[in-house]
Amino acid sequence: MKFVDEATIDVAAGDGGNGCASFRHEKYKEFGGPDGGDGGRGGNIYAVADASLNTLVDFRYTRRFEAHRGEHGKGSDMFGVKGDDIVLKMPVGTIIADAETGEVLHELLQPGEQVTIGKGGDGGFGNMHYKSSTNRAPRQKTMGWAGERRTLKLELKVLADVGLLGMPNAGKSTLISAISNARPKIADYPFTTLHPNLGVVRVAPEKSFVVADVPGLIEGASEGAGLGHQFLRHLQRTRLLLHLVDVAPFDEGVDPVQQAKAIVAELKKFDQALYDKPRWLVLNKLDMVPTEEREARVKDIVKRLKYKGPVFEISALTREGCELLVQKVYQHIAQVHQAQQPVEIDPRFTEAPDVT
Repeated sequence: MKFVDEATIDVAAGDGGNGCASFRHEKYKEFGGPDGGDGGRGGNIYAVADASLNTLVDFRYTRRFEAHRGEHGKGSDMFGVKGDDIVLKMPVGTIIADAETGEVLHELLQPGEQVTIGKGGDGGFGNMHYKSSTNRAPRQKTMGWAGERRTLKLELKVLADVGLLGMPNAGKSTLISAISNARPKIADYPFTTLHPNLGVVRVAPEKSFVVADVPGLIEGASEGAGLGHQFLRHLQRTRLLLHLVDVAPFDEGVDPVQQAKAIVAELKKFDQALYDKPRWLVLNKLDMVPTEEREARVKDIVKRLKYKGPVFEISALTREGCELLVQKVYQHIAQVHQAQQPVEIDPRFTEAPDVT
């Protein structure tokens, strides 16, 4: 299924039914009086967050949604039936904005959350509505009110606790498949990942977090180069970024430090808030570096990056160091969530090595 994270739709809520001007006419009833009913309300259009959806592809081809209008009022005190409502299911994390003004109207952040995106028009009043002691034979009635009509822009930002960041072929897909239930496509060529992948990392029973893998970035991504720029928005809701760096690039002459600096620069150009998020350095593919050279290479990369935060040395392929990384990430996420109970870390694991 093609991943779609943007769509534009037209919604038209139902118009209200017209009121009715009628008088009671029955045999042997000398004083009938007004009996025209009110019109029915037009149908509303709702958006509801559905946890089973992860794309806006349903709105790529069906773009107009019209709710039914309310029925007109009738005589004999009969009110019009309200129009049927429409419920549109959208992925959790969808932003609903007015396409003309750009104003954000709603954000669906919780599964099952429901919001009104098109309000149906109220029904008009029948003449029985105007009956009073001084107006015993009213002939007034009103027309139904029009329902809301608007063009909406839908934008999906996936809800994940952790985002994976890095150049193409840095090993992000391999890592997410090693630590979570996600099974993305993995191959030895760049841009294997074409759309975001979400994986649930289970640390222990009832202890988990969600990690997002987006297509790799290249220099110039903030201006539209490559694929990753289309999906950088999906990292904006994360609480932690893991910056994967390939310590053993396949192509000779490729400098991992220059690549890492380019990624950081693109983040800053795209969104200062994204740049300011906590970002941990994860040095991947250590299995491809001789054991006696690992320490020196890691120290050289960290020194040239002038990086002062946590550093993790892993091999996503062999899963070396991945369990320690998962434990530390969960501890950080739990602290951000202000968990009531302290997070227990397996005593077998030690602190991340200090290579600064």
